[in-house]
Amino acid sequence: MDLRTDRIAEPWGARTPYPRGGRWPVRVDSHLAPGLTPDQVERWVPAASLLHSNGDAMEIAVADGRIVGVRGRAGDRVNHGRLGPKDLYGWQANASPDRLTTPLVREGGSLVPATWDAAMELIADRTRGLLAEHGPGSIGFYTTGQLFLEEYYTLTVIARAGIGTNHLDGNTRLCTATAAEALKETFGCDGQPGSYADVDHADVIALYGHNVAETQPVLWMRMLDRLEGADPPRLLCVDPRPTPVARLADVHLAPRSGTNVALLNCLLHELIRTGRIDRGYLDAHTVGFAELAAMVEPCTPQWAAGICDVPVRDLEEAAELIGGCERLLSTVLQGVYQSHQATAAACQVNNIHLLRGMLGRPGCGVLQMNGQPTAQNTRECGANGDLPGFRNWENDEHVADLARVWNVEPQTIPHYAPPTPAMQIFRYAEQGSVRMLWISGTNPAVSLPELARVRAVLGQERLFTVVQDLFLTETAQLADVVLPAATWGEKTGTFTNADRTVHLSRKAVEPPGQARPDLDILLDFARRMDFRDKDGGPLVSWHDPESAFAAWQRCSAGRPCDYTGLSYARLAAGGVPWPCTADAPDGTERLYRDGPAWAAPDVCESYGKDLVTGASVSETEYRALNPEGKAVLKAAEYLPPHEDVSGEYPLRLATGRTLYHFHTRTKTGRVPQLQAAAPEMWVEIGAGEAARRGLAEGDVVDVATPRGAVRARLRVTAMRDGELFLPFHYGYWDTPGGDRPGGPEAGRAANETTITDWDPVSKQPLFKSGAARITLVRSGEGVPAPAPTTTASAPVRPDAAPATAGGPAAEADQQLADAAQEVSGP
Repeated sequence: MDLRTDRIAEPWGARTPYPRGGRWPVRVDSHLAPGLTPDQVERWVPAASLLHSNGDAMEIAVADGRIVGVRGRAGDRVNHGRLGPKDLYGWQANASPDRLTTPLVREGGSLVPATWDAAMELIADRTRGLLAEHGPGSIGFYTTGQLFLEEYYTLTVIARAGIGTNHLDGNTRLCTATAAEALKETFGCDGQPGSYADVDHADVIALYGHNVAETQPVLWMRMLDRLEGADPPRLLCVDPRPTPVARLADVHLAPRSGTNVALLNCLLHELIRTGRIDRGYLDAHTVGFAELAAMVEPCTPQWAAGICDVPVRDLEEAAELIGGCERLLSTVLQGVYQSHQATAAACQVNNIHLLRGMLGRPGCGVLQMNGQPTAQNTRECGANGDLPGFRNWENDEHVADLARVWNVEPQTIPHYAPPTPAMQIFRYAEQGSVRMLWISGTNPAVSLPELARVRAVLGQERLFTVVQDLFLTETAQLADVVLPAATWGEKTGTFTNADRTVHLSRKAVEPPGQARPDLDILLDFARRMDFRDKDGGPLVSWHDPESAFAAWQRCSAGRPCDYTGLSYARLAAGGVPWPCTADAPDGTERLYRDGPAWAAPDVCESYGKDLVTGASVSETEYRALNPEGKAVLKAAEYLPPHEDVSGEYPLRLATGRTLYHFHTRTKTGRVPQLQAAAPEMWVEIGAGEAARRGLAEGDVVDVATPRGAVRARLRVTAMRDGELFLPFHYGYWDTPGGDRPGGPEAGRAANETTITDWDPVSKQPLFKSGAARITLVRSGEGVPAPAPTTTASAPVRPDAAPATAGGPAAEADQQLADAAQEVSGP
């Protein structure tokens, strides 16, 4: 059956209910350029989603050398053919008329066109000069979560073994660093224990700070279909906002921002108090139970209610839900990762599963989610600063093994100190020790906290900045060299999503003008620098995506993220979850059924850190704690947020992501359907708080913190009182346009207000822990906020704003297949 639907107005499409333990039915979503029919498509090219972390498999429609649409891949294990709004419409950004098509270099204060040879020689000359005069520590790299595995791996080899710098990180530090650290703290190694297929089997799904409906809409579709089928799961939602998840939850906990550890310690207290723990699993596979039990012993529901401002009965119901289930799936995202005590809170979610023995079985899993499509690849390949293949930088044998793979001496690879996280790299640039910063595929002049400070750093004359991107972003405008990059659909490479599924994305069309794939740019730089291994051969010996993938396979061999059983030919049939080896040729669905496999002292990726200070646990301490390599139950004391409310700043401010845009709108702001659905910044406040302050829907307000201020229209929602919310996607100048209600002088980037503070363990910035005030600028005069009505920003009064819709331009096809249609994988 075919349905045609406005997928802006109905973001999650038609329901295909299925029962617990059943197979998720196929539904193939597609959207083509206006007037085009499927028989006019000349070829379909396999790809995966670039605009969120779900890893939706799709095919790109090509006609006359152009991308003209997309459709979901029915046979793929991740999405069974479904696509979300950003999947369906995002391809149009590729053809935006303001794409960068030629290199630019700064001359006389302005960016002017240059040849590739001139631009690359300028970069190579500056690199050589800095290495000679100031050494490797004068050079830093800041990348993205949206490149391909092959590109990250090449960048890592260049930075670590070519340049020799420890200053390498990605903007995944802003979204997924806590996920990685929490997995390392508990299991000794990165890598998601669970699978998206656990949705099919769980009888309780708990979502902690994870607005899955907006951040991973296809995963929410899977949950919605289970909810409409026989024997549906029950939902626990922890979120201060009235998200689509919260509206359907059996239990919705809306805690004060910054109190996640108190809430989770209460749930752990109740599990232990009521005896709802698996003693056999704990004894066989964990250490640290006595310490955890002692830590949470005083954390009663009454205690937590006073801190979190959540009713005692709701906390008790939540504990009953997770304590009484047979199969528990938990997901975690930015409401935990970007908030106070981020890693400590994420570890407590892991602890719930360890206490209940719910890992490695269908329906029993943890998904410490990612925010970006290839965030997992940054972590595997070491583009987040860690050593590739989840090797331990403190373990000399791991360093020697990596040196063997790269054919360099071990001392070539920096491992004298922890990898430098992104915020510290920018601090070094501010202080002057980092003198060259190469930024690829990200826009820190909008995405980093305390933007006035970031702009000042990037604007320094002594800092030589290279920006590699698709458009002249706010960051690119401040660069010394701008390199035009090819993007998704214009190059070939592999993605790994949030449940470890690897997809192949093929080149469909040529990039515009002189734009080049990121891999080609990096290979060009490596050739110009003439990086060599210890035998005098080229350090970077590969020449195209497939040979780069083969080089990565050699690096991953025998490691937790083993890719040796994969190939481009194998991935042509659809996504495969790693590890994939000769012993597991179809990949590995779930991890840790029999306890962690990579937690022993000789093989673990990390010896762990103190959850309060971030100080490293020594190898000796770790060996004493965990000689047999079991999962570690990491206890955490609740501590108050660093910046609390006050008389001057009485409200808590959080920023976050929303359904129709991605990151700083570099792409989605150029997509008509997505831009029209959420064209401008807004501010959210709860109805009770608005009434007490005499504020109403559409009022133009200033939101101020000690760092800066934002001006926007107000959306009055059902969120808890005492809180404000800002979407973080909007920059300080129009990309590509929009009516700013405060006039040209008004700030509109959420990060004008956020604090330069980070979690001590993951070093992830705390975008959800600031204090703020709100001030009326002028009445809204009946004009509503430009916020969508389909999402967590829905107005508390349905008639307060017109319903969000895309009209004919947003209509997409949904082909409903027989529920028994074959799908690869569970």
